[in-house]
Amino acid sequence: MVVTTKGFSALARFTGKAAGVDDLAIAEYPGPVGIHDAQKIAQNIEGGLIDRIVEALTAGDAALGGAAGTGTAGERGIAFSGTYDEVNRYFHSKEWSDGLPIVPPTVERVEQFLAHTRRLPEETIAVLPSANLAATPWNIAVNAVMAGCAPELMPLLIAAVEALGDDRCSLNNVGSSSGIVPYVLVGGPIAKTLGIESGPQLVSRGANPALGRAIGLIVRNIAGFRPGASYMGTFGYPLAFALAEAEDSPWDPLHVDQGYTRDANTVTIGVTNNWGASPSPYETADQSGALTALQLISKEVTGKTRLFNFPAIGADAEKVMITVLMSPPVARSLAAAGYSKRDVKTWIHEHATMRLADFDWVLRYTATMRTTARERAEAGVYPREFMGDPNDQVRVLSSPDVLHIIVCGDPHRNRIMVMEGGHTEPTTREVQTF
Repeated sequence: MVVTTKGFSALARFTGKAAGVDDLAIAEYPGPVGIHDAQKIAQNIEGGLIDRIVEALTAGDAALGGAAGTGTAGERGIAFSGTYDEVNRYFHSKEWSDGLPIVPPTVERVEQFLAHTRRLPEETIAVLPSANLAATPWNIAVNAVMAGCAPELMPLLIAAVEALGDDRCSLNNVGSSSGIVPYVLVGGPIAKTLGIESGPQLVSRGANPALGRAIGLIVRNIAGFRPGASYMGTFGYPLAFALAEAEDSPWDPLHVDQGYTRDANTVTIGVTNNWGASPSPYETADQSGALTALQLISKEVTGKTRLFNFPAIGADAEKVMITVLMSPPVARSLAAAGYSKRDVKTWIHEHATMRLADFDWVLRYTATMRTTARERAEAGVYPREFMGDPNDQVRVLSSPDVLHIIVCGDPHRNRIMVMEGGHTEPTTREVQTF
């Protein structure tokens, strides 16, 4: 059985289903445990939670079972017939859309997508948690049609779904209340061929918006993450997005870092729970623009939501990934100053620091862990430097390897963006074309 807090029982059932537990027994803790003090927590445990745990363990939770499906999502067939407006109303009532108008996924439109892959229509591409349903070319195409994609994007979408199904992607964790959204990074010559933008306003132009939206619909309709039920971002999040790397980067693209050849066509799935400020590094009288950029990135890292997880070490540590979007002028200034991509990662790892006392405050009052940095260091969760004096500067990143750098965006602007993604790591698959 599992203990959840209010509102998370549906997500727990889906997660249990994905792990092979069909009728997971659940006991709900009443209210937001994160803002309850120790006395209130004790009262709630003694005043009802223990009874719920006993009941769940002895009688099961049959009344709540069976929420997650099995088999294939959206099995082939006609779901509804009607006018454009009627189709949209019906899909919206079934929560199959993201609230925006969709392109009706007629059989003819779906078959146009299937013409761009050799995979059989009902072939399993991946089984996606948490609903544990099979993604097939047929239901992938249905969601892509709904999103407004062009049929030529089908090979990208199949590779993206393969990445979503990879254990490293850890898709079953995107329901977090911090509000996690997937993003799609396209690498290789296919990006330009298919109109995937890498320049100004890249997430809002070309094929990018529809591609990102398709991934969001696949996560909703095949992986089973429904907002407010199993997709629990407290404030929600805009649509999933897509981007490509700039061709004029001074460094190798991300897919080369991950072992693919430069001319390979790849799709990477990552996640982020922020799309925030994009500072501009400027050159000053006493420092180069390159150094300013490194300092700004380091400063951005220390202000992220999941900061309390960043220093974690050991086999049991939660995965932490930081993705830095960097416009071409910033990358060129760093390269001109002699920094390789690895040098940039190492510099940030060494200089993304804060006072131990300040980090301890974050740990105590924003992470609800009810522990200290010293206690976590003594337990082997943090490095030993977190056992020092409160005024010591500690590094908040466990390793340079948690950083990924993507050069993209306006080729005439000096902007950076630091995105964080808990639970997962960017996962890449090669695109298979005819």
